[in-house]
Amino acid sequence: MNKSSVGRFFEDFSLGQLIEHPIPRTITEGDASLYIALTGSRFSLFSSHHLARKVGFAKPPVDNLLLFHIAFGKTVQDISLNAVANLGYAEVQFVLPAFIGDTISVLSEVIGLKENSNGKTGIVYVHSRATNQDGHLVASWKRWVMVHKKQEGMQNTYAVQPQLNSEVSPAHLAMPDQFNADNYSYISSGETFVFKDYQIGEWIDHIDGLTIDSTEHTMATKLYQNNAKVHFNYHQMQDSQHQQRLVYGGHIISLCRSLSHNGLANAQWLAAINGGAHLNPSYAGNTIYAATQVQNKYDLGFGMGALRLKTIGFKNIQWSSIKEQVCSANSSKDYPDNVVLDLDYTVLIPNPK
Repeated sequence: MNKSSVGRFFEDFSLGQLIEHPIPRTITEGDASLYIALTGSRFSLFSSHHLARKVGFAKPPVDNLLLFHIAFGKTVQDISLNAVANLGYAEVQFVLPAFIGDTISVLSEVIGLKENSNGKTGIVYVHSRATNQDGHLVASWKRWVMVHKKQEGMQNTYAVQPQLNSEVSPAHLAMPDQFNADNYSYISSGETFVFKDYQIGEWIDHIDGLTIDSTEHTMATKLYQNNAKVHFNYHQMQDSQHQQRLVYGGHIISLCRSLSHNGLANAQWLAAINGGAHLNPSYAGNTIYAATQVQNKYDLGFGMGALRLKTIGFKNIQWSSIKEQVCSANSSKDYPDNVVLDLDYTVLIPNPK
């Protein structure tokens, strides 16, 4: 009996299937430090224990993207080990803060299946829920991934595509109970821009670029225990259309979020990801830039506001060279090939009166 697992293929999924993912993960101080080292994140709430305590946290919270990547990594072995690509995200909600020392477990439900006309692949939709050691929900998300089939050819399976909300409603945004905006430090964050300073429709060019190093993107993906073959197996990928390993899309999200600090330094808390898509692949050696549009604003009370943002990540080109094409596009399909990420998300930001 073969004791090794080859992972699930499209035919191995069924609608309503529940998958309890193995290998729970305890988040350590080392994880948080390494995340900063690999992404360059500079958000002060996750860099300064002093600031975290000052605004009300008894112990340092974990960056919500680090939480997401660790939880996402739990699902790869069971869902996307044989993926062609992760296609998108929706309804990503950060329900409770995670802290150093928390242990994260994940359960996924298959909520949609669609066989592709090429007969070689299919799309699997899942709803995943991450809980801490006390069984409390800390994050949930929906994603869809293109997965290889065991055998080529149409199987005439019925298609079920779930209805996905385009936005996590402001009423459902979870604001950390511990956060006291009155004690927030703008000196620590490095900027003074707050809720009132951002206008709906404005674009922010984050200016800086980050070049992807082969070792760093590999280490980041290993940090999340994401073992998808497309990120690690050069022997396999050299014969693919890419002829090299792909950078994990979540790493691109983190790089763009890190770059957004320049102009959005006080948007410390990522509350939700409304939707997102990886539009083109990224490889080692690419330089990533980012620009963000303010799509909407919500006054949440208690000295806090929410900004709904759209961040565009693009490679090897400055924002000034593609701004007109991006801004005039009817959809992301009209973006130039340099665009690698289109991310719609909501952040919390101080709103002093």
